[in-house]
Amino acid sequence: MPQSIRATTAARAAVFAPIAGGGRAELVTQRLSDAIDLGLLNSGEKLPSEAEMARQFGVATVTAREALEALRERGLVETRRGRDGGSFVIAIDSRATRIARRVASLSRVELRDMGVHYAAIAGAAAELAADRSTDDDIRRLRETVEAVDSGDETSTRRGEGTFRLEVAALSQSARLVREELRLQAEFAPLLWWCLRDSAERRTSRAEHLAVVAAIETLDGAEARRRTVEHIGGAIEWLLDEKTALEAGG
Repeated sequence: MPQSIRATTAARAAVFAPIAGGGRAELVTQRLSDAIDLGLLNSGEKLPSEAEMARQFGVATVTAREALEALRERGLVETRRGRDGGSFVIAIDSRATRIARRVASLSRVELRDMGVHYAAIAGAAAELAADRSTDDDIRRLRETVEAVDSGDETSTRRGEGTFRLEVAALSQSARLVREELRLQAEFAPLLWWCLRDSAERRTSRAEHLAVVAAIETLDGAEARRRTVEHIGGAIEWLLDEKTALEAGG
């Protein structure tokens, strides 16, 4: 088990991780749509072929084809013919609108359950990391936090994913890493929507540094507690936003 996972490759690996419980086109579509929203798939980027995408997701080729068609209908992907053809991500300027629509479609119970599930995984990883990290691991983890520009939403969102993946790697549990990857692909665009708020970005940095400090002092319980509370705060922000969306129609 590697001591460190670099976020760019690890988080992208989450995008094309196998779909749990079998393949439905809607699940593949949502996974790719979330990845575009999160910035893991960039404008102009070429997607895998239908056959390769089906293999990576563990679904039938026809399922991958249906998912790509749905993304084309949403204006997120275009397919070009010819020698250099394929399916490419299209620049988007309605990320907030689509996330707001998804938040509105989920119940408060579903949103809270999302937070409980994610907090359980991330909290367990943080607790184990406190017991299994070396001094070099902790130094790299702190550098990961300090490299994030908390004044920039995109940098902070990516930093959030990077930090969670690094902590999961330090747990030295392959299963926790895989689950962290899967949950990031499924939940991250919603869970960390709060990071468009500058105060929430500052909070994120402070909480990450607090977790690093707990890991450094071998205080697994504190590392778990700070992790769970941070995720819980993001969920409460999301629920408040849902209320505001409903009030505004």
